[in-house]
Amino acid sequence: MYEFKLPDLGEGIHEGEVLKWHVKVGDTIKEDDPLIEVETDKAAVTIPSPRGGIIMTLKGAVGDILNVGDVIVTIEDGSGASVAPAEVPTKTEPIETPVKVETPAPIAPTVETLEVASGRPVPAAPATRRLARELGVNINIIKGTGPAGRVTPEDVKLVASGEVPTTIEPVKKEAATESDSCPIAVTKTPAMSAIPFLDLDPMPDFAKEGPIEIEKLRSIRRKVAHKMTTSKILIPHVVHMDEADVTELDKFRREENARREGRGGKLTLLPFVIKAVIAGLKEYPAFNASIDPFKEEIIYKKYYNVGVAVDSDRGLIVPVIKNADQKSIIQLSDKIVELAEGARDGNINVADLSGGTFTITNIGPIGGTGFAAAINYPEAAILGLARAQDKPVVRNGEIVIRKMLPISLSFDHRIADGADAARMVSGIIKRLSDPYTLLLEI
Repeated sequence: MYEFKLPDLGEGIHEGEVLKWHVKVGDTIKEDDPLIEVETDKAAVTIPSPRGGIIMTLKGAVGDILNVGDVIVTIEDGSGASVAPAEVPTKTEPIETPVKVETPAPIAPTVETLEVASGRPVPAAPATRRLARELGVNINIIKGTGPAGRVTPEDVKLVASGEVPTTIEPVKKEAATESDSCPIAVTKTPAMSAIPFLDLDPMPDFAKEGPIEIEKLRSIRRKVAHKMTTSKILIPHVVHMDEADVTELDKFRREENARREGRGGKLTLLPFVIKAVIAGLKEYPAFNASIDPFKEEIIYKKYYNVGVAVDSDRGLIVPVIKNADQKSIIQLSDKIVELAEGARDGNINVADLSGGTFTITNIGPIGGTGFAAAINYPEAAILGLARAQDKPVVRNGEIVIRKMLPISLSFDHRIADGADAARMVSGIIKRLSDPYTLLLEI
C-alpha cells in the first residue's frame, strides 16, 4: 500500500484547494497519469500519480483545502497490506497531529519572539519543512519570526532544542482579534505588534439589515488579500503621476504591425514601456530594490525580472518575465502573450509567478484616466498605465491633438524620494516620446 502526500509545490506554498480529481475510488491508475488538480495561491497545478495501482482512498472533496504533507490518496500497488476502499468525503475534517520533539545537540537560540499557535499551516521554505521533518517537529504549530510570519530554520531548531515546552497548548482566542473578526489575516511582525489599531473589532451582523451572500476567501483571491494588506501596512506608499506623449511610438507600432502582418502577434505599447522602464531602473536602482525591515537593509537587485499584472477569472495574477533586459521588443511581446494566456487559462508554471523585481499594471484596455497601484510586496515600486487616448495639448504655442499615455509610479518612500521618482518617470516619458532613441538604447 502506498500513501501519497501532497508534495511541496513551490517556494512558500503550504496548501492547495482541490479543483478536480482525475480518478475515483476503485479506479486503476498508471504511474504519471493525472491524479489531482490543485489550485495554490499562485496557479493551478495538475499532480501526476507517483505509482501505478488501484485507488483505495481519496482525501478531500472539490473545494477542500489540503495541506502540504497531508496523505491525499492511498494506492494499492502490491507492496503491502490493503485497506477497504473509502468514498471521497464531502467535507475534510482537520487532523490533529501530535507534537514530537527530539532534542539535538545544544544550541543557543536568540529568538525571543517565537510563539506557538494552532490553525492552518504556516508559510515556510521547502528546506525548512524538510528540517522540521528530520527533527520530528510539527511545523504547523510554530508561529514564524521571519518576514510575513515565515517559519525560519532557527524557529524549528528552537522548538526542537526544548527551549519551547514539548507540551504545547494552542493559543487561546480573545474576543475581537484580527483572526476571527476579519477574513483578511494580518500576520503581526515585531514592529507591528505595538500598533493598537490592528486589534480589529468584530464584523457587524450584516444579515440583520437584509439578505447577504457569503463566499469564502480562497486560493488566489485570498493570497491577493493577504499580500495587499501586507503591502499597505508595511510600505509607506507615495505616487508620482504624469503623461507620456506616445504619438510617434503609436505610429511606429502600427506601421510595424502592418509590415509584420501574418508573422506573429500584434505589438502593443507594453513591450516598449518595459524597455523604457528597465532603462530607468538601471539609472535609479532604488526602484529595483527591496527593504528588509528586520535587518534594516536595502537589497539592490542587479537583474531585471518584470512582472505584468493580468486580470483573470480567479483574481489578479502577476506573471514574471525573467531577465527582461536581455529580450528584444518582439521577444517581450511574445512572452507577454504567452504568460497572459497561461495565467487566464490556469496553465501557467509556478516558476513564472515568482522572482519579480518590478511590476507593471495596465488598466488601459478596460478604461480609466489614472490610478494609484498598490506595490507588489516585497518590491519597491510599481508602474501603473491607464488608457492612451487622443487629447488636445499645447505644442510650440499651438493646440494640437496628441496621443497621451497616463503613467503613475507608486514607490516605497523608505527607499526612494519624490525627486528620484520624478526623474525616473521623466526618463520613461522621454524614451516613450521618441521611439527611435528608445530603440537605439536596446
